[in-house]
Amino acid sequence: MSFQLRRAQRLGGASLLLLGAAATPALAQDSAQDKSSTEIPAVTVTAPSPIVRRVVPTRSPVRVARTGRSRSQQRTAEATPAPTAAPATAAPQQGVLPIVTNQFATVTVVPNEEIRREGGGQLGDLLFSKPGITGSSFAPGASSRPIIRGLDVNRVGIVENGTNSGGASDLGEDHFVPIDPLATNQVEVVRGPAALRYGSTSIGGVVSATNNRIPDALPSCAPSFQTYGLPTKAPLASAATSPCVTAETRTAFSSVDRGVESGVLLDTGGGNFAFHADAYGRTTSDYYIPSYPYLFDQTRPVGNRQPNSATRSDGASIGGSYIFTGGFIGASITQNDSLYHIPGIDGADHQTRIDAHQTKINVKGEYRPDGAAIDTIRFWAGATNYRHNELGLADPTDPTTDGVRQTFTNREEEIRVETQLMPFNARFAEVTTAFGFQAGHQELTAPSPDDPGSLFNGLWDPNRNYRIAGYAFNEFKFSEQTRAQIAGRIEHVELHGSTPDFPADFLPDGSPQTSIVRNPSFTPKSGSIGLLQDLPGGMVGSITAQYVERAPKPAELFSRGGHDATATFDIGNPNLTIETAKSVELGVRKATGPLRFEATVYYTHFDNFIYRRLTGVMCDGDFASCGSPGAELNQAVYSQRNANFRGGEFQSQLDIGAFQGGIWGIENQLDVVRATFSDGTNVPRIPPVRMGGGVFWRDDNWLMRINLLHAFAQNNVAVIAETPTAGYNLLKAEVSYKTKLNPNAFGAREMQVGLVGNNLLNENIRNSVSYTKDQVLMPGIGVRAFANFKF
Repeated sequence: MSFQLRRAQRLGGASLLLLGAAATPALAQDSAQDKSSTEIPAVTVTAPSPIVRRVVPTRSPVRVARTGRSRSQQRTAEATPAPTAAPATAAPQQGVLPIVTNQFATVTVVPNEEIRREGGGQLGDLLFSKPGITGSSFAPGASSRPIIRGLDVNRVGIVENGTNSGGASDLGEDHFVPIDPLATNQVEVVRGPAALRYGSTSIGGVVSATNNRIPDALPSCAPSFQTYGLPTKAPLASAATSPCVTAETRTAFSSVDRGVESGVLLDTGGGNFAFHADAYGRTTSDYYIPSYPYLFDQTRPVGNRQPNSATRSDGASIGGSYIFTGGFIGASITQNDSLYHIPGIDGADHQTRIDAHQTKINVKGEYRPDGAAIDTIRFWAGATNYRHNELGLADPTDPTTDGVRQTFTNREEEIRVETQLMPFNARFAEVTTAFGFQAGHQELTAPSPDDPGSLFNGLWDPNRNYRIAGYAFNEFKFSEQTRAQIAGRIEHVELHGSTPDFPADFLPDGSPQTSIVRNPSFTPKSGSIGLLQDLPGGMVGSITAQYVERAPKPAELFSRGGHDATATFDIGNPNLTIETAKSVELGVRKATGPLRFEATVYYTHFDNFIYRRLTGVMCDGDFASCGSPGAELNQAVYSQRNANFRGGEFQSQLDIGAFQGGIWGIENQLDVVRATFSDGTNVPRIPPVRMGGGVFWRDDNWLMRINLLHAFAQNNVAVIAETPTAGYNLLKAEVSYKTKLNPNAFGAREMQVGLVGNNLLNENIRNSVSYTKDQVLMPGIGVRAFANFKF
């Protein structure tokens, strides 16, 4: 047996590590079964790839999987006309719970079909009901950032195609996330060791959105008509010699906010080039609510709409790649624009709204050299130029005072390079190693629009931060049933900004406040170890332990002014130290068969946990006003204390039996997180205990589901300036239909349509993690109709 053939066999048996997760993960399933079958379909879902052993798609004739052939033999084979491309592996059957079993920690996957059914203007809206995840819901449908296990902005990373999403959503809960589900093909939420590759600011987890804006393969056009159950025609021309164009439209209408959304995606390619373009837009009015939204002011005649909650957003992107034997290199440019209103008492009175714009350039590539040592080299690079103006009335009684109240800008660049080595036999285990390098720069401004030189009328002076990091993952495959992983990361962060020394009680004492230059630097170090073990019955058990250090972020260090949209006067702490988290997580998962489930428990101890503490003092536009009667801004101070987070998540789905040519079953979920400081007091804004369940029916085309999620009352609140939150029942129902079409007769080759009903009990729902939950209700009863066509 030749060395190359032995190496190919090793590749086939190599286990997976998380370092290749930036490539769009594939969710595979067994082939569809005949609808008349009375057997329960067996659906197999695989994980998002960790150290990825990526199978080269058959749809791309210029990307050939490495075998025992030499490069010259491969080139000869590529010159031969290829047969018709096989259809790509299908996504999981709609309605099937995608459980991931080959990861060392919890991974939540939202595949394309589910995104199309659920919709949502923000990632926080899309993920709101997932076990262990919720959204910040500062402005539902407009600004809602995912919150994972009670951890939010500065501990949850958001990436798109492997690079930071940019924007300013981590600088204020009122800021939108510049990743729209309309242009997204899949979302993964990764907790645990995998997050080390993205940095210490992802200590709580990473939300990874993927799409085809930088193609990694040529598009796959429709195969022969036999695929659609029609008479067999002559096979289509090979993609190697003929250009190919595919298109997709995504449209939806929602009753609760009179919303309309639409998007179109185009993919084309031929020879060695692939191109992508997409454009989308959505608009909504003030959304419907069951009753008056103001918990402490029921006298305002607001009708049945949440005041000042309308939104408008749009975006577009174009990208392309050069695809060659062994890899690809590509780039894209994306524009995101959003104009949305901020609901709440102050927002409605001042007609507060945010006008945001982002331009983002991404570059991505991959190369698989034909060598004995290096398997794959991957790189990602991105640059963001972001700006938004917070608009509103300076005097609510005078329409002529409308103008810019605050401006935020973010210029950010980053690059990450990873090298994955070929697996080697270390006698006791097969070892796969990957290591990476990451560097980035960010410049933030939030000056006063009226007086740029003012010390306090802006939120902070221009500040800059630089970061550089290296990391490594090692996976040990002891047997087909037992795998282990050891990972580590070290980074260096330098920050440059300024802030004054505030009095210890944060009340003005008459002394002048002088801006002082601050240049802190930090060197966080992190590590993790994990074990995966196959168990009887198709189950997989996991245990992971992590030690993660996080450097303070600019807003936590340098804030020193009013933030109009959040109605807070933020005060940073330049003396903050590194935050440290020590955590352990246990999990048991089963991905295949009639019963699919996932159960996880975790415990995390934080040393020097950084949080924004409301002091109970009210301020106006400058520090001298703090404590004055009639002030409107809550004073919020960044502080540090030791804290403990513990909790767990469970979800399951059981196919009970055949009914009317399909399968019916039940599903349920539970999640809980409890967070306290070392003295037993509560960490602010923690999600409530939630549990729910429902019934579903599905076949090859139809999905019907009804589900009730109950959130218990959240009475574990912070000592100062946080109120209890009532529980609620969120009832949802959906019906969708998906089928192949005859392109000659219908124009499209695939269709997915459906109706989704949300909050069908029309309950008053308040989100306990939202700063504005006492003033802003979640949307009331509504129906969403959607249609998705592929051409």
